[in-house]
Amino acid sequence: MLKSLSIKNYALIDDVHVDFKKSLNIITGETGAGKSIILGALGLIIGDRADLTSLRNNENKCVIEANFDITELQLQELFTKLDLDFDAHTIIRREILASGKSRAFVNDSPVKLQTLQQLGNELIDIHSQQETRSLAESNYQYQLIDSLAQVEVEKIAFQKQHQKIKSLQTELIGLTNRETELLKEKDYKTFLLVELEEAKLSEINLIELENEQLELSNVENIKEHLTFANQTIQDENYGIAQQLNDIKNRFQKISNLGNTYTDLWERFKSLSIETEDLSFELDKLNASLEASPNELDLINERLELIYKLQKKHQVDSLEGLLQIEESLAKEVFETGNLKERISNLEQQISKAENELIQIGKKIFQKRKKVFPSLIQKAKKYLEELSMANVQFDFSIQFTEKANNFGMDEMDWKFSANKGSSPKPIAKVASGGELSRLTLALKYILAEHKKLPTIIFDEIDTGVSGDVALKIGNMLLAMGGFLQVISITHIPQIASKGEQHLKVFKKEITGKTTTQLKVLSTDERILEVAEMLGGDAKLASAIAHAKNLFQ
Repeated sequence: MLKSLSIKNYALIDDVHVDFKKSLNIITGETGAGKSIILGALGLIIGDRADLTSLRNNENKCVIEANFDITELQLQELFTKLDLDFDAHTIIRREILASGKSRAFVNDSPVKLQTLQQLGNELIDIHSQQETRSLAESNYQYQLIDSLAQVEVEKIAFQKQHQKIKSLQTELIGLTNRETELLKEKDYKTFLLVELEEAKLSEINLIELENEQLELSNVENIKEHLTFANQTIQDENYGIAQQLNDIKNRFQKISNLGNTYTDLWERFKSLSIETEDLSFELDKLNASLEASPNELDLINERLELIYKLQKKHQVDSLEGLLQIEESLAKEVFETGNLKERISNLEQQISKAENELIQIGKKIFQKRKKVFPSLIQKAKKYLEELSMANVQFDFSIQFTEKANNFGMDEMDWKFSANKGSSPKPIAKVASGGELSRLTLALKYILAEHKKLPTIIFDEIDTGVSGDVALKIGNMLLAMGGFLQVISITHIPQIASKGEQHLKVFKKEITGKTTTQLKVLSTDERILEVAEMLGGDAKLASAIAHAKNLFQ
């Protein structure tokens, strides 16, 4: 419920604070006194867009603050969803700065306008003279039906199942598109994969292969140099081996003349042995080298294939080709695997859709079951509001087509006059009839569900006399279920509130200011007497007003 409202520097209001009662609160005032300003301030609290022209004094900021007791509204989940700290006593504040910027706060935490709108919808329901069109909207109709049908558990299950199907369908679309894309290139990619597989790239050491090619391409040249080197070492006339052997023998003779000569002898002895080993290796290598044109051709062909594949796939290494081969293998495999995955997904979706239909049917049956009760109650309350000839044609059909509400569609038709066939509510012309229908349906809704504070802006449009008195009694009864604020110009309704607030204009220091006052019992009698017309100070008017309060 709305506990209090403070308004500073807004339109004609300088500074106003008012506390509200838990049941029925009445607001009255002459035309132009500023009742719409109060509604405008409340609209800002629930997320309406701010307007710089609303500032009374452009040098100061406008501040509107509302204090709510939300203990009974079960909004903890919504607060969590909106990333807000839950507090049973919640304060919402709007500020319009002189610069034109607007700021919003929930319990002193800054919030975006969209967040405020989501929260505001759960705190205040402003029903203005133009809001009767909501009767024709699906949201309102389903809210009313579902409050009677008690389908909250089924609706949660339906929404989860519906979301599950949407996720599966999104996945299916992705796989189908992927399959289409892969199938377009499947043959070419399979050809590329086979080409790489036949090259047996994993068995190749490219460095060794290139070295082998280099060696086979230069066999004669290599053998020539090996032969020359070995002959130079082993030449009979005085080769390197013989010369080293002679030097070694000479140093052996002086090796006992000191450590220096002993070391030199040892080194020449090692050098002589190493030279003999080197000669042996050269001879062995020379003998093993043979020209092999066929093998060279095979190596050239293999290297040419590798270089061609590297150029084709725009890589500069054997590892790059192996990575491409692995990627192509996965894609070709995926093409074949996708059919099975798509088939499995289609089966999952079909099963989930059947389950969704069953939940949808259960919701539909529960809704359909409450239509007679709804019509009966609506007729009863409208008869109490002097609409004895009201007719309803409320129908619901199962469609098997999921929407935001389930798998059904409703059609609401209404007639207030005997002999007239029911028509869509949106086409019913009478403002008074729509006002009473709205009140009756809101009353039914309030009987079955905790509603936010309801603000009726002249719900009494088009009515007077005894009908207005009956509307006042129904508003008073509704105040037993929830907090109601009624802005009215009808004295019969004004007499029913637990609290009566008067909006009026007052000139202060040369400026017109809108004021808001809580009326005492005597002041209420005078206000109602004045609303009845004539001279409010006459005894007859006072008596008539007092009679309304009884």
